[in-house]
Amino acid sequence: MTMPMYVSPEQLMKDRADYARKGISRGRAAVACTYSEGVLLCAENPSKTLRKAGEIYDKIGFMGVGKYSEFDQLRIAGIRHADLKGYSFSRDDVDARWLANQYAQILGQYFTHEMKPLEVEMIVAEIGDMSEDDQLFHLLYDGTVMDTSSFVVIGGEAELIRERVQENWASGSSLKESIQVATLALSGPDRSFSSDELEVALLSRGNGRRAFTRIEGDELNELLA
Repeated sequence: MTMPMYVSPEQLMKDRADYARKGISRGRAAVACTYSEGVLLCAENPSKTLRKAGEIYDKIGFMGVGKYSEFDQLRIAGIRHADLKGYSFSRDDVDARWLANQYAQILGQYFTHEMKPLEVEMIVAEIGDMSEDDQLFHLLYDGTVMDTSSFVVIGGEAELIRERVQENWASGSSLKESIQVATLALSGPDRSFSSDELEVALLSRGNGRRAFTRIEGDELNELLA
């Protein structure tokens, strides 16, 4: 009888983390940041059918990078969880903090117990009644959750893009200023994006109860000009 090969827990976790990071780094980056009227979700995405950003609930949005099939399944699961809780209790009981904790449990379970971790990195965003109440939750492949009220960068070359955003981002910026900061950070100094290469969505306090909306076409061209 042959004995199975022994691998230390430390090495196993390191191998899984390296595997997940490599998968995520192959994807194009995305930026989420707060602005004067809500939260901006901006990603490099030339596809018109596969979306990185989406609506979860009234004032909650989602953005994912990595393996599309995996983060889209998590987006759909989040919608179902939110709908069920809002229907069973109250719509006010559904918030981004609760949803981020649900996602963290799923990601952590996959990372520690399954053969292959999920190759995803995600942002859960929520707007409040005032700008100081806006929240961004950054979720890693292993279930780690970090919260902020400024900006988050996920995906390939995240560190470099984060430095570019840090240089130009300012609290209370207008939508036009925020989109230009995000797109310049994603593109870098050597290239520029057209509206067809970007996916831009908003959680805006001016949109009523359903805060999520997409910006495309001529409207996006005007903001990029």
